[in-house]
Amino acid sequence: MGQCYGKTNPTAENDGAANTTTIIGDFGGPPQSPLPSGSGGNGLPSVKNTPARSSNASPWPSPYPQGVNASPFPGGVSPSPARTSTPRRFFRRPFPPPSPAKHIRASLAKRLGHGKPKEGPIPEDRGTEPEQALDKSFGYSKNFGAKYELGKEVGRGHFGHTCSARGKKGELKDHPVAVKIISKAKMTTAIAIEDVRREVKMLKALSGHKHLVKYHDACEDANNVYIVMELCEGGELLDRILSRGGKYTEEDAKVIVLQILSVVAFCHLQGVVHRDLKPENFLFTSRSEDADMKLIDFGLSDFIRPDERLNDIVGSAYYVAPEVLHRSYSLEADIWSIGVITYILLCGSRPFWARTESGIFRAVLRADPNFDDLPWPTVSAEAKDFVKRLLNKDYRKRMTAVQALTHPWLRGTTVLYL
Repeated sequence: MGQCYGKTNPTAENDGAANTTTIIGDFGGPPQSPLPSGSGGNGLPSVKNTPARSSNASPWPSPYPQGVNASPFPGGVSPSPARTSTPRRFFRRPFPPPSPAKHIRASLAKRLGHGKPKEGPIPEDRGTEPEQALDKSFGYSKNFGAKYELGKEVGRGHFGHTCSARGKKGELKDHPVAVKIISKAKMTTAIAIEDVRREVKMLKALSGHKHLVKYHDACEDANNVYIVMELCEGGELLDRILSRGGKYTEEDAKVIVLQILSVVAFCHLQGVVHRDLKPENFLFTSRSEDADMKLIDFGLSDFIRPDERLNDIVGSAYYVAPEVLHRSYSLEADIWSIGVITYILLCGSRPFWARTESGIFRAVLRADPNFDDLPWPTVSAEAKDFVKRLLNKDYRKRMTAVQALTHPWLRGTTVLYL
């Protein structure tokens, strides 16, 4: 699998076990290694179709500036009064701080409709449950079977799976495509339905960039929604990292980072924040070493105005920005995720790692990345400066995508695709 490794941060909790791939996703067993050996259809604990939350102006003030001992609680949330007003001598030890992941699980329950049952009598008429009244008609084409012939499954997520396919007629006749199949039965909330609508709208609006997966069509039937896109057969960036022994050379890493930054800058200029940038969401068009990468999976993405702050917590635990956990963020959250990816490319380990979600979140909020251990002493000063400017916990001091493209470490490396 390569020599990928990770160090448990001393500030992180390491008791217990939890799946840490996606914040608002399933919570299963502990990660087996800092970098897993596959994803989606290849076995990674990845949730490809994790739903997103719609944009809302944040009611919480900006959490910055804050010190090293800043509270791990989201902005606007304070400890219980009992913890501050009750004398500590009445207890053997102070109450442990609530897990930063607690509100993540609450968000998941609200989104998927699997929250804790309300106290009180069980409703007599099961047919009156809210999900029965949901409108699951999207207005997409109803003749998917006549237009496409499905092939083998190539990936699987929370709401559905992705298959290869071939067009039967029109411009896509005999042309290979990828089809994301989203089950309507799993759309148990209005939020989940709106997420699908927004993903299709997002793909349509963002067409035309070299490193963005191409959208072709959207169809539906009584059971599923079908999103037809460009087929990328070269595998995930994560697989390429693992195949190289866990990390890239600086020169090869520059090529990857430039492609990531160029497509993210394009999205940001269109007012779109991706919110789930990670190696699993970048696919290569072919198995060739110099194949182009494509950004996929806009299921968590959202449109955002220049003066707007989002407050819903979505994304993947290892790549989530501090301000996302504080529930007040914007485009800068994507830049943090790119910093995490770049750190991994250059050294083969994650900058923030722990055995539990809570440990990861606390490391993100409080710890600094390690630039002392190998191979960092042999990495160029420009590369380390680049990563540090992306992983600045104060989002106001973080580089934008366009600024990062002009950083000395990347300057003159290759042609930009903006």
